[in-house]
Amino acid sequence: MEKLFQYQATLLQKVNNQFNRYLFHQVQWQERFVGVKGLRGVGKTTLLLQHLKYNLKDTSKNLYVTLDHPWFYNNNLYDLAQQFHQLGGRTLLVDEVHKMKDWSRQIKIIYDGLPDLQVIFTSSSALDLYRGEADLSRRVSSYELAGLSFREYLSFFHNINYLPISLTDLLENHLEHAAQLTGLFKPLSLFTDYLKKGYFPFSKGLNQESFETRLVQTMEVTLSEDLAYIAGYTAEHIFKIKKLLGILAESVPFTANISAIAEKLGIGRNTIKEYLHALEKAGLLHFLNRDGKGISLLQKPDKIYLANTNFSYALKTSPDVGTLRETFILNQLTNYRAEAYLPAEGDISVRENEKLFTFEVGGKKKSAKQIQNVPNSFVIADDIETGFMNKIPIYLFGFLY
Repeated sequence: MEKLFQYQATLLQKVNNQFNRYLFHQVQWQERFVGVKGLRGVGKTTLLLQHLKYNLKDTSKNLYVTLDHPWFYNNNLYDLAQQFHQLGGRTLLVDEVHKMKDWSRQIKIIYDGLPDLQVIFTSSSALDLYRGEADLSRRVSSYELAGLSFREYLSFFHNINYLPISLTDLLENHLEHAAQLTGLFKPLSLFTDYLKKGYFPFSKGLNQESFETRLVQTMEVTLSEDLAYIAGYTAEHIFKIKKLLGILAESVPFTANISAIAEKLGIGRNTIKEYLHALEKAGLLHFLNRDGKGISLLQKPDKIYLANTNFSYALKTSPDVGTLRETFILNQLTNYRAEAYLPAEGDISVRENEKLFTFEVGGKKKSAKQIQNVPNSFVIADDIETGFMNKIPIYLFGFLY
């Protein structure tokens, strides 16, 4: 265990509190068991270490470990928790919990057997924290950490700070917010940079080529390690899932023709649907379905997008600008936890406070013609700094979280 404390000390030396992800202030850290999942590279490890260093402070009674550490080659999580508890340990912070095969069973045993020990853990976005060998639904408070919003990107990369805007406030007061923000910076060029490489904190200091190389590697590990381990997929499964992702990357937004994809990959329709849902759970895709449609494993999504615009640039040489706009809006609304739907007219609908809003997404010349008879409808326009009436600059939707 001494090596684990030494490893913790080394990591904490590199951690500062100059920038906190939005979730840092939302997590109920006092809960006994807390789980945080999310894509690789969005900042889960830093989140844990900042909480340890600046909230818990006493590093002799609180311990950070990652299940990637060689110590776990011959030891399991429960043994560590028991030893740590006997030494007076209070909080155990566990990174990459999904790397341990029977993680849910061990978490349950710790919960039941060590009632005064707190456990905070992270996992891949592909992991369902409430499904496993043991039922954790009544034991774990679960959160999901998304990538950087445009608002967070401005703070982290450019030291431009602004509070989050609720969707209702944005729709009602976009002129006021645009006036304040354009007084702080010129949004259009920075917004373009964000779409290319602003979603992941690790892009800071990297040029576009280096970032895209690392991002593709991150996606590769998500599929080859996280998804393969969690879902029990073999190398052959992963190879076909990668081919499926490649097909989608060239075609998004994609209205799924399951039969055509199945024939192209030489696998069954239900297997394609299973793979699609696996990619969505892993945080690589977003689905947009019609209002009222379920999301069971064997249902075909109505429309498929890559999960964020950084993926678009990494997987395709020249992504379509219209696709980038829609991908960005769906991404930010989803991360804001709005219920998003595919409307009969317009591009995206969301439900907020029991009210349905519909959005048409386009360039600065985009008109409201297609949604003129739709109640509570708005045009989201690119390449404008300030809107007018129901026409709103697209970058403002990057301030939702």
